[in-house]
Amino acid sequence: MKHVVIDPITRIEGHLRTEIQVDEATGKVTDAISSGTAWRGLELVMQDRDPRDAWAYIQRICGVCTSAHALCSLRAVEDALGITIPKNAHYIRNIMAATLTVHDHVVHFYHLHALDWVSPVEALAADPVAAANLQNTVLGAYRLPLHAPGTSNTEAYDHDFPKASPQYYAELKDKLKAIVESGQLGIFSANWWDHPDYKLLPPEVHLMAVGHYLEMLDKQRELVTPHVIFGGKNPHPHYVVGGMPCSVSMQDGNAPVNTARLDIVDRAINLGRTLANNFYIPDVLAIGSAYVKAGRVDGGGLAKTRVLGYGAYPIEPSAGTQNGGFFQNLLVRCNGVVEDFGKGLAAAKIYEINEADFNDPAVFTEGVEHAWYEYPEKGPKDRNPWDGVTSPKYTGPKDGSATEWKALDEGGKYSWLKTPKWRGRVCEVGPLARYIIVYAKAQKGMLSEPTWAEKMMLDQIAAVSKVLALAPEVWLPTMVGRTAARALDAQLAAEVNKFFFDKLIANIKAGDTRMANAEKWDPSSWPKEAKGVGLYEAPRGALSHYIVIKDGKTANYQCVVPTTWNACPRDAVSGHGAYELAMMDTHVGIPDKPLEIARVVRSFDPCMACSTHMFNAAGEKIRVFTTDPYAGIKVDE
Repeated sequence: MKHVVIDPITRIEGHLRTEIQVDEATGKVTDAISSGTAWRGLELVMQDRDPRDAWAYIQRICGVCTSAHALCSLRAVEDALGITIPKNAHYIRNIMAATLTVHDHVVHFYHLHALDWVSPVEALAADPVAAANLQNTVLGAYRLPLHAPGTSNTEAYDHDFPKASPQYYAELKDKLKAIVESGQLGIFSANWWDHPDYKLLPPEVHLMAVGHYLEMLDKQRELVTPHVIFGGKNPHPHYVVGGMPCSVSMQDGNAPVNTARLDIVDRAINLGRTLANNFYIPDVLAIGSAYVKAGRVDGGGLAKTRVLGYGAYPIEPSAGTQNGGFFQNLLVRCNGVVEDFGKGLAAAKIYEINEADFNDPAVFTEGVEHAWYEYPEKGPKDRNPWDGVTSPKYTGPKDGSATEWKALDEGGKYSWLKTPKWRGRVCEVGPLARYIIVYAKAQKGMLSEPTWAEKMMLDQIAAVSKVLALAPEVWLPTMVGRTAARALDAQLAAEVNKFFFDKLIANIKAGDTRMANAEKWDPSSWPKEAKGVGLYEAPRGALSHYIVIKDGKTANYQCVVPTTWNACPRDAVSGHGAYELAMMDTHVGIPDKPLEIARVVRSFDPCMACSTHMFNAAGEKIRVFTTDPYAGIKVDE
């Protein structure tokens, strides 16, 4: 049995450590640990602050999720105070949310995850003519041109298609060759390029995908333009409790939102549609189908057992969560829990999530059994976030020192993440969860009249099932399925973007220019004590913010984020979290080069780290990798 540590594991922001026990003879992972190794304590920063400023502080949790936390925070405060925002502000917030989803998924796949699947080294064996032909074949075979019905078409043609000429691929190959032969791989450094998994794909796929990697470095910047127009900047655009801070005028050329700037937003939205349709989905399906044909349908983990969602994109403004307003007009009704999906549709059980669950403090809780926190001795073992306590209690590793961990204590505390639970059980969240829930609800007759977005999701699932020649219950709860669901979610979000843009334009044309509801801006209009919860389906999954307001100040603030759901430490009753189970459900071919583990964890899109430290069972350093050439970390062989 070999003990393998990857710390930290991802290519950007944050800190996540994983430890696995691998049977070297079979490649089976017998145990796995997922440990969040950093604590920022923003919940404590929020103590006694003005709730109207909560969104600005709390969205600094992350520079990648950025406005996801701002929107969820606003919904929590507005739920507590009973504020209904104007239609324009609501549509704009949904546009900004959909924009974030498209951008986040595109950046994740191409720049944080693609190099787990494709290699610039393998691309050197590609034939440029064959690569050009393959690009056209992939576009014809795997493109899913699905669109929201009735939305405006403001472009005469798709402006962005993948380049498919032999000359383009010949020049790209020459540039890659020069980089590889120089020994300075730069952005392509720090990976196991000799891993046999890279041989699953022909060299032309590697060349094609690396080309798209480079193209998306430029194109992704344009996707976030709506954040700049409506929120003033990106990341961390501006909002305001009660609506949006940008005024609108169709006559004033200097207005923050006017005809010219709305046209810029429209162009960014259309770019998102074409990138999802013409690049992202064809690339994912071309790669994923090769893995499925090779029998690589593992890595599903907790997705087979239990997934959770809150629901996405309320069509019209509502007064909040606790009164049920949020759940009454959802465009995507993924609010629910599906259990045992991996056993087949007939065995799957579905539970709705609605306002009653958030008014019952026993439904959603967090435990700290294996987290470096402590709860008061008197009180429940698990706590509802409104009564949450953020009190750190670091105990160190099982083996090693405070600065040089060798092995964490799986029987004790080993993570800075709490363990969120639904009715005492852990759940996986994310795009995959959303698709499983909507599909299961539809097949069980729980969506009497699917919305256009839900119909699109069902059409996407049917199309991918045909490509992979597998039933949804087989391919969805896998590593490939999790990656594919994120691509499908990007395509859906691009169409949702257009849907709400058209609603915004129609509302402005009708003469409504209101952007904010200031009726309850003054704290003197607030109750002496109030509490609220904001819900949002972020790119990485179900996100909730809880706030308690007393005497006009924030008395308690707790965030239950998607990565906390997925990367949480195990629970004695509920078992392993999503990351841990996914690793245990993944076959490892070469324990000293656990590419499969890195790939399956990154399929969740965790927002974490820039370098990887490897140790063997004896605690000896094998390699130190960095994906940042300026990080100052050397590579040890």
